[in-house]
Amino acid sequence: MDPRVHPTADVETDVEIGEGTAVWARVHIRSGARVGSECIIGEKTYLGRGVVVGDRVKLNAMVYLPTGVVVGDGVMIGAGSVFTNDRYPRATDPALGRLRDSDPGDATLRTVVEEGASVGAGCTVGCGITIGRWALVGMGSVVTRSVPAFHLAIGAPARSVGVVCRCGEPVLRLSTDAVEWSRDLDVSCRSCGARYRVLRGDVSELDVAE
Repeated sequence: MDPRVHPTADVETDVEIGEGTAVWARVHIRSGARVGSECIIGEKTYLGRGVVVGDRVKLNAMVYLPTGVVVGDGVMIGAGSVFTNDRYPRATDPALGRLRDSDPGDATLRTVVEEGASVGAGCTVGCGITIGRWALVGMGSVVTRSVPAFHLAIGAPARSVGVVCRCGEPVLRLSTDAVEWSRDLDVSCRSCGARYRVLRGDVSELDVAE
């Protein structure tokens, strides 16, 4: 199935959009971006130059992904979430006394959202970090450091407070106290029965087919 692109969307040259993907109203996709198959790109969303989006990704309305962002398969990013790509942003170049351009440079940092992760509505995500596989970031959070796989992170700045299942159900809740995260234990999802092992904060799946 060919991709569906709304007539008001602005898709620049050298953009790849996979089969079955829907690009909604007022979306802007810059040159060099790559969008996989069976995705939803919500209205007024922005994808910067060279942004990579995997398959079966859902970007809700008004998501901002600048150059340097890589989104894995099956990721969901909630409405109004903003990613960044420059840790020390300035409008001008002090040495030259002129406005800086918006092209990527040495200060453009890579941010990765790995397979299956979800970022809630209205989040702000810093640059140079990774949101791990199947992690869940609560709505309105400010993510300033990497979130490990299967962690539930909330707040401003976001902190890990628990473990979530692939299905999205919390399977373990802990405080942000490092002592609590030093515990080693096995947990199960009450919703789907999937089992996980937590070893000093690292989460691995049990019963996964080889």
